Amino acid sequence: MSDRPVFHTLALDCADPRTVAGFYVELLGYAVSADSDDDWVTITGPGPRMSFQLAPDHVPPTWPRQEVPQQAHVDFFVTDIVAAHQRVLALGGRAIDPVEPPAPSPARGFRVYADPAGHPFCLCRPTPHAW
Repeated sequence: MSDRPVFHTLALDCADPRTVAGFYVELLGYAVSADSDDDWVTITGPGPRMSFQLAPDHVPPTWPRQEVPQQAHVDFFVTDIVAAHQRVLALGGRAIDPVEPPAPSPARGFRVYADPAGHPFCLCRPTPHAW
């Protein structure tokens, strides 16, 4: 054993863990872990695990406004931003910054979205010339 921690799980609070987990299952192609229940849902796939913890009084972040801070966010690489943008919206997420559909060759290499519980996440280009 090592004294160096190893990344295990990113856990997010939300009022409806199964719904938010379902969003990320569809977005990432992960699966719900068999040991999940209504208070704690874990999803697993080829990358790090994610878990969603019941927080009945969860208030969604208001990013970029700071009335309710974002608390945390996740970055995901994606090679086809147009298809990924459409997928996020179809799954119940929303575009935050920018809100317009992607344009070819954007100057900025990331776009900010929110999952159904309001948690911000970014879709990022994996190389400077992607998208």
